[in-house]
Formats: sequence, C-alpha cells, structure tokens
Amino acid sequence: MVPFLAQVRSGISFKVWYIKGMKSPSSDKHTRGEMHGCIVCGKLYQLYAVYDADNKFIDCKVMSEGARRVPNPHRPLVACEKHTDQEIEAAVDRIYGQHEEDD
Repeated sequence: MVPFLAQVRSGISFKVWYIKGMKSPSSDKHTRGEMHGCIVCGKLYQLYAVYDADNKFIDCKVMSEGARRVPNPHRPLVACEKHTDQEIEAAVDRIYGQHEEDD
C-alpha cells in the first residue's frame, strides 16, 4: 500500500503528519510568467509576477524590451517606454479609477 494512503486511512496520524509537515503558508511565494498589455495602447509585453500563498500580488519584473513597470501595489501593470507619465496616469485613472497613494 502507498504510505500516503495508509496515513489517510488511519485518520489521526494523518492530521499529525499534515500539521507537522506544513510550512507557514504566508511565507510561500511563487512566480508566474505572464503577458500583459500596455496600459495605454495595449501592446503586449512579457513579465514575471510574484504572488504570495494567498495569490496576492507582491511585485513584478518586466522582461520585454521597450517596456517599463507601472508602480501599483495591487496588480502588475506595464507601459511602453514611449508613453509619458501623464499618459500612463490618465490611463490608470480611466481604467481603475482614482486611487490614494500608499505610503
């Protein structure tokens, strides 16, 4: 018999094994390669986004040439390097609405 199935059938020993074997879920992070469009014009760019165990966005890195990361604490955003800061801010406000600056 497979050891894991034996643990499941015995009930209590499975619970003890599961609790002892668990890592702290809040410390687990995972990275995903994602395609995102420029917030202004929609041109596609490749980026790596880092999420925690609860699938909450932490940070991202743009991997494509000609693009830059748009700072946002809640989601990965990217824009072409040719767009001005005013164009990017207007696009973010248009799509996601006004937001308060985080400290």
